[in-house]
Order: sequence, then structure tokens, then C-alpha cells
Amino acid sequence: MMPPLNPRPRRLVSPFAGAELCPLFGFALPLDVTGPFFDEDRWPFDEVIGLPAYLRPNQRALDFTSIVDREWRLTAKEYIAALMAPLHDAVRDLAHAERTVQTLTTCHGKLSELIRWFKWLTEQGITDLEQVTNYHCTTYVDVRAEKLGDDGEVVAGSPSTRAVAMGAPIGLAQYRALFSGQKFRADLRPFDGASAAGGSGRTAELGGANKVQSLASEVQQPLLAAVLYVIKTLAPHTLSEAEAKRKRPAADRSLTSHKHPKREAFLRNLERRVESGEPLELMTPAAVKDARARGLRGDNDPLAAVSLSALARECGTRQFYGAWLPALRPNLERALALVGFCAPYGRHAAEVDRADGQGQVAWTEPLFSTELKFLVGYLATACGLAVAALAGMRHCELGELVVGCRQPPLEIAPGLFRYRLAGKLIKGQPLGGVRDEWVVTREVYEAIEVAERLLGPDAAPGTSLFHPVFCDTTYQNFRTWVNGPAGQRLGLAPIPEGAVTPRALRRTLAVEIAYRPGGLFAAKLQLKHLSVATTEGYAARPGGAQAKFLAEINELEEERNIGILTDVYRDYQRGIMPSGPGARDLISLFTSVDGRLHELIELAPQLVDSDQEVVAMLTARAHTLHLGTANYCWFIDPAKALCLRLAGTPDADRPLAGMCDSARCPQATHHSCHRPVWEESRQTAKVFIGSLSRRQKTERARLEASVARAERVLAEIDQVAAGSAGKDEI
Repeated sequence: MMPPLNPRPRRLVSPFAGAELCPLFGFALPLDVTGPFFDEDRWPFDEVIGLPAYLRPNQRALDFTSIVDREWRLTAKEYIAALMAPLHDAVRDLAHAERTVQTLTTCHGKLSELIRWFKWLTEQGITDLEQVTNYHCTTYVDVRAEKLGDDGEVVAGSPSTRAVAMGAPIGLAQYRALFSGQKFRADLRPFDGASAAGGSGRTAELGGANKVQSLASEVQQPLLAAVLYVIKTLAPHTLSEAEAKRKRPAADRSLTSHKHPKREAFLRNLERRVESGEPLELMTPAAVKDARARGLRGDNDPLAAVSLSALARECGTRQFYGAWLPALRPNLERALALVGFCAPYGRHAAEVDRADGQGQVAWTEPLFSTELKFLVGYLATACGLAVAALAGMRHCELGELVVGCRQPPLEIAPGLFRYRLAGKLIKGQPLGGVRDEWVVTREVYEAIEVAERLLGPDAAPGTSLFHPVFCDTTYQNFRTWVNGPAGQRLGLAPIPEGAVTPRALRRTLAVEIAYRPGGLFAAKLQLKHLSVATTEGYAARPGGAQAKFLAEINELEEERNIGILTDVYRDYQRGIMPSGPGARDLISLFTSVDGRLHELIELAPQLVDSDQEVVAMLTARAHTLHLGTANYCWFIDPAKALCLRLAGTPDADRPLAGMCDSARCPQATHHSCHRPVWEESRQTAKVFIGSLSRRQKTERARLEASVARAERVLAEIDQVAAGSAGKDEI
């Protein structure tokens, strides 16, 4: 055993000795509750007011008892206490201490890593932290990050795992001046002073990009289709069966086991079933196996799988006695032959439309109690997925949704409602979060209603709806059901493999919102971000911190614009000209491109790749393209933009899509893909004109002008289309 290096006296009294932790950490407790205290080896915080609902039971306590060495245990306790109380007199003067309060979840993770670190040091024969060298630090990280491949060989570990492992020795080095027990030597600089993120390669791996990517459309589309189908189509039937299952135990408890129903009562019940065609109740395979093992049913008994207790309950007694069977057997076997048997729930399943539109099918096959329980779980998972995917809530915010969170719909216009949920913001907020409201779609509002009904009529206001919040296990169970026989019978499209988490769903929604005009600020409002820069990182818009993802999105947008402009150019080559005020400039560009291509072909016909050259010539103009609902906007000169002149902002660097009048703007063009929009606009205006009274002359004049404008645009589009058709005939 190595002797302690550079021994020095240690403080005998911890700066936190005897302290009650909740007041120290700023936690609120009920009036009659005290503790925990620093000197205890387990710190339970179950009684703390305002703990996030998403915390698991094991995360609500910090348990140091797994650290065998008592001095190391004291060091770990001081370290964790310093993280949670950065303003303590003994902590705030430390040069490298954290300046923000670390959450209970963060400290739980750091403690778990400390326990692994100390256990590994013990296995290496280290008995004093002064014996730790940089070699021990780097070796531990290498061992911790090791991962076996499919062939059993060690492959490179995750940079994230390395970063977590590096955090343990780095943290102990940062706070060594605080510790009253064992500590590292003063000259030890773990990993030569590198940070956990930089030294682990995590920074290089991410390259400034978000680690969690948005869902692929191949996963998102069938997932959302299945979720909404389950909530809209299956939920009413599932809830009805769940309510029947919930009432059944209470009805059974009201029965007596001493009442002896007469033989006539059983016969009348059997006759009723035969007349109505209602099958006898089937026992679960496990119950049948147990009955045979106990000698209650024979292997060849035709009644072996029939639940005789269910028949007894229908006759007013709790159980069926074996002595009754011989007299009733002929009638039971006759009824079984006529009506058969099936599981107790969903036996009268209503017909519903299949998800793929291929006719109708029973919403479920008969279910046993356990199968109905699983189906209720799938419905709960679907509700959580719907809220996460369509509202963009974080994992912690989903956990704060409770019974009664739905606010009354607000009618903001005839037939147009605004749906709101009362919830809490957790991330970046004080313990317990702050109350806020989410404006959501009707689908989310209905998903919350279903989640409330799943808890039953006795659920008290304030009961958590998603506790525990859905995790990978519950999602995989839901996906297995969708991809299995039950989901395929209902016509649900299979969901491909892929990680689906609240983070991925939130990120997907952010990108979808940000792709629309004004979407960046809409995303900020919907996702409850504290700064626009954070939203820019999620949505990959200009100015975001996630450089790699930003480059990917910008590249996709550029490819989209180039693809549109190239298609318009190919139409021009086929004689299909653009229309609209900006058509002349666009045609001039295409004419110029044609001329340059002919020059290049004459100079080097064997070297020219037409497609590549066309893209190169059109790229600059593609950067100016902005998609409008009914036109393409070529934002070349802000001074010519009609929307900016109308708004009085001629120096803006982007067009104002909400004020676009493409029939008059000299930088707008119309194409055949825009014709349906203009046709719909014309028809809608005509309908409104027909509903006006004679006195509404001003409104009539405005709508007639709108119709005339739409007809003019349609005539121009049709004219260029007819011209190209004439050329084809020639």
C-alpha cells in the first residue's frame, strides 16, 4: 500500500456540520416536518414542497451509504452540499465553484458517478484520496466508457459517458479547498486541466449541434396517425370497458358467498344466454392451468375453460361450488355448444372505421382483464405522445399536468375556439416551477380529456395525469401493439424503429413551426423559451447556437429553392412561361442563362454538364426566393417590394408575407401550382358576395375587386398554359 503523499493536517469539523439541509438549500417543508441533516448518511427530500412530479422515488433522496470509507463519504456529502448551496460562506469564495444552484436531479446523477468512482478506486487498492494521480483519472474514464460490440470486442465509448465519468474527479479537484476530510493533492490537475466536455470529445462530437435530432418523417407520420386514431376512435370504447371493469369488483363485493341459488336460477341464466346468443365467460389460460394443477378440472373436460364463478355471480352468489356441477353439467355443456365462450371484456365490440379506410372492423377482439389493462396503458401512452408531439412540452412539464388543467375553451370568433392548459414551467425556474398556460390544438385538449377520464371519476383535482411520464419502455410497448396483430387488424401503418422521446418530439415541432412565416417567434411563444436564441438553436434559424444543425437546415432550404427555380426554368424551356408582374424579369434571367449555356457549349462541348451549370447560374437568384401561399416572391430589391412600401419599412431584409399583393408586386410571379389557390379565392369571394345585402355596397365593391383580381391572375396562368399547349401541337 502506498503511503500518503504530501501529508498535511485536515480540518476536523465540516463547514456544514449539524446543518439542516432544507433551509440551507432553500427547500420549503410543511410546518411540522424537519430534516434531513447534513450528518445523516441518507438525505430524503420526499416531504419537500414543490418537488417536480417527474422525479422518480429513488431520485427524491441522496443516499451516501454505498460509500464504504467514512472519510470519502464525508467528502462526497460536502461536495454535493456545496453544489446545492453555492451561496454558503464556505463555498462562495472558492475560485472554481459552481455559481448556480444545481438541481436535485443533477446532484443525484453526480452522486451516482462519485459512488462508481470511489468503488473503482477501492478496487485499485487506493485508501487515501491523496494517492490518486492523473493516471487513475484517465484509466477510470477509459474503463467507464468501454463498450462491447456485437463481436465481443471493445469499441469506442460514448463521449457523453466519458464526460460524465470525467466530471467526478474534476468536481472533487474544484472543491478540494472546502473538504474537511480526505482530498486530492494540491498539485493534482485531473486530465491536465481539460474540461469534461472538451476532454471527452463531446464538444467535437456535437460540433455545436443539437444532440437530439428531430424525428424522421418515416417515423413521425405513422406514429401521429396511430396516436390520433387511438384517441379519437378507440378511446370512447376503451374507456367504456375500463369503467365496466372498474365497477366489477365493487359489484362482486356486494355478493354473499353463503347464498345458495336454486337450480332454476342457473337454468334461467343459461337459457337467457342461449336466447341472446351471449357466450359463456372464458377463464384466462393461467387460471385454467392452475385449476387443472389443483385437480379442479380434468384435461378432457369440455367445461375446463368456462368460468363457472362468473355464472354464479350472475345468480347472486360470489363463487361456484363443485358440488353443484354434476346436476348442472348437461345444461352447461348444451349452452357451451350453442353459444361458445370468450373473454369477458369487449365481447360486444362496436364496428369502427379502419385507419387505412378499408372498411369497418370491430374495435377489439374479446379481452381478458390483463389485456384490457394493457390497452388502457396504450391509450395513456397515446395521450402523452399527442401532448408531447403537438404541444412541445418538456418531459418535466408533462409531469406537471394534473386533473383539472383544462381551461374552458375560449370562443374568439363564431365557431372558432382557443384551447388552453394550465401547467408549470420547470426548466430554469425555482423549485416547484412557475405557473403558466399553454395554448394548444383541439387534439391536445381532447387527449388531456381522455387522460383525465382514464384515472376514473374518483380522481381528485391535482392528480398527476402522466405519472410516471411515458418513457422508452412504454413507447416501445405501444409501438409493438401498433405493429402487432391488433394494430394491423385496425389498419394502422407500422411504425419503423427509431428513438422517440419528448425531446425529439419537441425538437420536431420546433422545426415545423419555424419553417413557416414568423415561425421563429411562434416557436418561442409555444415552447416557452426564455430567449429567442434558444429557439433559434432548436429551430435551426439564423442566429442559433447550434451551428451544425443550422448548416444542415440552411442547406435543405437552399436545395428546396434551387429545386423550385430549376423546375421553373425547365418549364420555361418547354414553353410554359411564368405569369404575374415579375414574369418579365424572370424570363430575362432564363434567356440570359440559355445564352451563357450556348456560349459554354460552343467553347467546350465535351466538358459542359448542363445540369450543374444551370444550378450554378441559378443559385444566386434562388437565394432571393420566398414561398408565398399563392405566388413566388423574388426578393431582389427591397425598394421594389410592394409589401415594404405599404408597411413603410423599405429597408427591411425580408418580405412581409402577410401584406403580399402578388397581383401588383413587380417581384411576384404566378405558376400553375398556384392556380388552385386563386380559384378557391375566387369561389369563396363569390359565395360571400351572394350572402351580402343590398346596403353592404362597400363590402360588395371590395369583394368584386377581389374576384376581378383573381380572375385576371387565373386568365394569365391559363393563357401561358394554353400557349405552351399550342407549341406542343405545332
